[in-house]
Amino acid sequence: MTKVVVKDGEPFEKALKRFKKKVEAAGILKEVRKREFYMKPSVRKKEKQRSAEKRRRRSASRQRQ
Repeated sequence: MTKVVVKDGEPFEKALKRFKKKVEAAGILKEVRKREFYMKPSVRKKEKQRSAEKRRRRSASRQRQ
């Protein structure tokens, strides 16, 4: 769990900015978006293969240029 202690006299905006940085570093938002919808394991595997193929094609086309 991410916690931020607000210091005496510290503006709320500054504490919020520190909190956002900690959340980003912990990868919490990325995890939440990933779990937003259930994806069957077979569909997840196909999606992973599709994205790998897309990366391979992109890198191959960049090498040709």
